[in-house]
Amino acid sequence: MKVWVDFTNTAHVQVLRPLVELLEERGNEVVLTARPLSQTVAMLDRWGRHAEVIGHHGGAGRLGKAAAAASRVPALLRWARGRGIDRGLAHGSTDLPPVCRVLRVPNTTMFDYEWASLQHHVNCRLATRVLAPDAIPAERLARYGAKPPKLVQYPGLKEEYFLADFEPDRAVLELVGADPAKVVCVVRTAPSYALYLGGSENALLPRLLRRISDAVDAQAVVISRTSEQADAVAGLGLPRVVVPRETVDGRSLVALADLLVSAGGTMNREAAVLGTPVWSIFEGRPGAVDERLLADGRLRMLADPAELEIAKKPDPDAWRHRVRRDPLDLLELAVE
Repeated sequence: MKVWVDFTNTAHVQVLRPLVELLEERGNEVVLTARPLSQTVAMLDRWGRHAEVIGHHGGAGRLGKAAAAASRVPALLRWARGRGIDRGLAHGSTDLPPVCRVLRVPNTTMFDYEWASLQHHVNCRLATRVLAPDAIPAERLARYGAKPPKLVQYPGLKEEYFLADFEPDRAVLELVGADPAKVVCVVRTAPSYALYLGGSENALLPRLLRRISDAVDAQAVVISRTSEQADAVAGLGLPRVVVPRETVDGRSLVALADLLVSAGGTMNREAAVLGTPVWSIFEGRPGAVDERLLADGRLRMLADPAELEIAKKPDPDAWRHRVRRDPLDLLELAVE
């Protein structure tokens, strides 16, 4: 079987990597495409996989996104036609489902945040299978045309699957210039290009970084999504705040950090799974997965930097005790 996998965001590389490797181990041919956004292509290179880079990101506005999709979908269609693709798989790609529909190729769309309405109205209707965590109430997905048997839900978090065999690389702290003797605070910037956030940068971020910088026993490592964000953080001129310019092994950094403050989704959930205290500064509507983590006390919302508890993590090896789920179970739900 020939399976086409499309990567349109950095987190998708982490999510789909074990599924791609399992498909290959079982003798399937897997072909990859990627949209050049944030560190997506760099992460694929670190993984050692070649992907055909097609298209560009349209920014945060609806018109820009529509224009980008209008150019990328035809480009992907030209690329995919005649390749003998048997199955499509993506996590949040708005481009793979319409191409597969035109080519009459069965395809699966995955996601774990249900309020990206415009995206899901398209993807869920054009995909032949919708794979989402069982934390999301089915009625929230029915409005997008995702109902059983098209809708298939899996137990737990996607991070429990793709982190199942993960072992952190302790060299990452030295690589990013972090001092393990200090309280290592990892900060993830907002996906300001995301349509559901309106394209705005998180105004809390500078105040948060000053709060950490003022704590002489702490250090902030800021993982930016774009070079513009990295320049803005560096421009603050704060001591004890470092901004790596190269692609970083974010999973290892989260596992070894003492705390995480993030405006994103996947990295927050990685921290929750790996046992690292995590605060969210996400500005969008919380999804069901985060609602469950908040209720369980595995995630906290941060509205005021003064509320941040800057302290060494009680159990530095908490990542060893995480819930592990077999990614093969996820693959079997995604691709029968």
